[in-house]
Amino acid sequence: MRETSWTSTVGAAQLARLLQAEGAGPEGWRSPHTPAYRALADRVRLLVLEGRLPVAARLPAERELAGALAVSRTTIAAAFDALRAEGFLASRRGSGSWTAIPAGQPLPTRGLDPLPPDPTGSTIDLGCAALPAPGDLLDRAFRAALAELAPAAHTHGDYPAGLPALREALAGHYTATGVPTMPEQIMVTTGAMGGVAALCRLLAVHGERVAVEHPSYANVLQLMREAGARLVPVAMAPGLAGWDLPAWRRVLRDAAPRMAYVMPDYHNPTGALATEEQRRELVAAARAAGTVLVADETMRDLAMESGPDGSGPRRIAAFDPGGSAVITIGSASKTFWAGMRMGWVRAAPEIIRSLVAARAYADLGSPVLEQLALAWLLRGGGWQEAVALRRVQLRENRDAVAGALRRELPDWEFDLPGGGLTLWVRTGGLSGSRIADAGERLGVRIASGPRFGVDGAFEGFVRLPFTVTGPVADEAAARLAAAARMVSRTAVTAPATPTGYIT
Repeated sequence: MRETSWTSTVGAAQLARLLQAEGAGPEGWRSPHTPAYRALADRVRLLVLEGRLPVAARLPAERELAGALAVSRTTIAAAFDALRAEGFLASRRGSGSWTAIPAGQPLPTRGLDPLPPDPTGSTIDLGCAALPAPGDLLDRAFRAALAELAPAAHTHGDYPAGLPALREALAGHYTATGVPTMPEQIMVTTGAMGGVAALCRLLAVHGERVAVEHPSYANVLQLMREAGARLVPVAMAPGLAGWDLPAWRRVLRDAAPRMAYVMPDYHNPTGALATEEQRRELVAAARAAGTVLVADETMRDLAMESGPDGSGPRRIAAFDPGGSAVITIGSASKTFWAGMRMGWVRAAPEIIRSLVAARAYADLGSPVLEQLALAWLLRGGGWQEAVALRRVQLRENRDAVAGALRRELPDWEFDLPGGGLTLWVRTGGLSGSRIADAGERLGVRIASGPRFGVDGAFEGFVRLPFTVTGPVADEAAARLAAAARMVSRTAVTAPATPTGYIT
């Protein structure tokens, strides 16, 4: 067990809310198949492993927690004893008890951290919603980039706004899709996350309210938490219906957030696609409230049901002709390859100037060779080729994963999205956290629902990217079915296997 001292305090009422998280079923943390103390210990352990209960957080006194949970103090004491035996709790006489992580266990995170490649092939990693580079396009793009590198190599190599050639190519890409754009409206970033981080530094300083879809992308939620933003969740409409506009209007009016982060195109994790009318109404509501709408279009090109012309709802910036209410985030990570780490921000020129000025004390710029490769893709038709390849691949993957789930887990529910990379799956009343925990021991890694929520929501969900097909999809579903059977029989009680290792 790591040596530590407690760094924060979790009150009894707060811990009770986490334990009785939305979607965990009518009995909350309790299990009809498991003694109360063991079920409580399991639940606390999962909260620690998922980062929802911080490491080195001081827990409430046994008597106080017993009152908040309406159980006996003996139950709390036995649960704490079990957690101490497993290395998830440390105690010192007179100082109380605080959460811990056993030696050899990776520190938890609320975000999604991809596994390193597994040379044995024993782990099916469905925690990461990204695909390998398409065909031979990667080789062609970087060969072209090397041929164009010489002029940039004779400079210092720092381009805080991005290479002029790439800014021009991105501006032309937006203009060709119906949103007239100048290069001065573009800043190249190191991935979409680099763009979101820059906007958070500019707009979401400590204590500012930020409205987010609920659920939302786990890594962005964690980034905003660490920036000190006050997250204001706005529930998504049921199924694939997109945004709940009355809820958005109410939040924008009453909470007056400085910024709102949304994913209108094949939302991660639900796969929802906002309609043109929803886009128009949300932009109008944000403008009326004085809220800056940050639209993440990372998944936009991954439409499986649209035609070869990319027909579908217009970009959300098309409904903000003045350019004052909408900022757009884009990325090559999903359409092309996450290994390029290329993203961008499209905004009014004054916003771009502010972002570029602030970059002097951030990362100064993005890699030049990758920028040249992306510019070649956008100029020469390689981007359209990648989109066409992805659409065929994703349709096959989606249907394979969905079919395998329906065979192996017929009581799990999901809507089949028309694009994107993810299924948002309701797990038949079982805990998504427990299924993820059990699945990792069985060789399949998934992300549980609460990672995509605020304050422990979505315990009854998991996110499943359709990044595999054929026998691998079948095997992944079979392992998940085995994990679900483990969870339905009894709570998972043994400490989780460290990430990256399967026993």
